[in-house]
Amino acid sequence: MLVNVRDNNVEQALRALKKKLQREGVFREMKIRRHFEKPSEKRVREAQESVRRQRKLVRKRLEKDGF
Repeated sequence: MLVNVRDNNVEQALRALKKKLQREGVFREMKIRRHFEKPSEKRVREAQESVRRQRKLVRKRLEKDGF
């Protein structure tokens, strides 16, 4: 991952880096990997995340269509 530092403004570059890491899901992945996760727990978590993504997609579609 590459972040350009302009005019020696390190704070701005750090904010941009954090935003990129957040968007890529690195922080979430680090939090999950902090402890061992059993395969059954991983399946349950991924299924719940899938349901959450689908609900969010439906909600956005309804909002877009004006319902």
